[in-house]
Amino acid sequence: MTSLTGIFVMLLFSLTVAAIDNLHPLSDEFIDLINKKQNLWRAGRNFPSNIPFRHIKGLMGVLPNRNFEKFNTMTHDTELRASLPENFDPRDKWPNCPSLNEIRDQGSCGSCWAFGAVEAMTDRVCIHSNGTQHFHFSAEDVVSCCKDCGDGCHGGLPKHAWRYYQNVGIVSGGNYDSNQGCRPYSILPCEHHVPGPRPQCDSIVNTPKCIKSCQAIHNTQYEKDKQYAKHVYFISEGEDQIKAELYKNGPVEASFQVYADLITYKDGVYKHVYGDFLGLHAVKIIGWGVENGAKYWLVANSWNTDWGNKGFFKFLRGENHCNIESEIVTGIPLLVNI
Repeated sequence: MTSLTGIFVMLLFSLTVAAIDNLHPLSDEFIDLINKKQNLWRAGRNFPSNIPFRHIKGLMGVLPNRNFEKFNTMTHDTELRASLPENFDPRDKWPNCPSLNEIRDQGSCGSCWAFGAVEAMTDRVCIHSNGTQHFHFSAEDVVSCCKDCGDGCHGGLPKHAWRYYQNVGIVSGGNYDSNQGCRPYSILPCEHHVPGPRPQCDSIVNTPKCIKSCQAIHNTQYEKDKQYAKHVYFISEGEDQIKAELYKNGPVEASFQVYADLITYKDGVYKHVYGDFLGLHAVKIIGWGVENGAKYWLVANSWNTDWGNKGFFKFLRGENHCNIESEIVTGIPLLVNI
């Protein structure tokens, strides 16, 4: 009898584990499980349950880096690193740079690698010009024209986007349907999230054609519209080095491993809890802080403002969690009169 009871308990346990393993990442049960497993952050619904999961996986557009070419590395001195505050939000230090508040939307395109780059570039032109220059770098130009970066909407390498900025230059361009700049983003935002006014997301779209001319209403020629980097570089690994770079020069681009629980993030300090690996994603880190004893990076995503905490999220800091501190890339703008 005892043996039968033991077998029954083991069978029940096996069925429970199997049921958990089969939870769909967009199900209410998956969200509930994440919230029961930890109290650092809160999970919730960001994506409709009927959205094709291939779309979500396609948003993770950083290609595995098999090219180990040399890239300059920036190292900050001990004095600067020792003087950094416990919390830092660049929007307080540089209030005349509104792009620090902006959350863009990559649409149905695996262009995160380009978005993380042009977002940080946009911030840095403003920061390094003391708030006097506002140049909105075009994600469209990078995604469609940087052939060495990868495969456009089907993935790319962040460091190659920064090298493209230095060697070829990038024109201006606003968000979809903005008519802003030389090459605005042409990919329609879709309803990544809960039901709303945008069309529903489906498969990842084809990469837009590279057009080396500005839209008719822009009064600058394509080549003359370009802005360049003075130099681009990686940040020496370690949270103090990254913090020093953020504090001195502004936001950076980071790549990291994404697991299924991240797509449910609402607020708090994210730490991977449960779920399958989905791919590599690129984002813009803007600052850092501490919340309820947990150290975090303050991060801007590119999935519109109705994902996460108005498009931003906090990510566990100081442990190279999901390799987020391993490959930080950025650069210094070559300022010109705009």
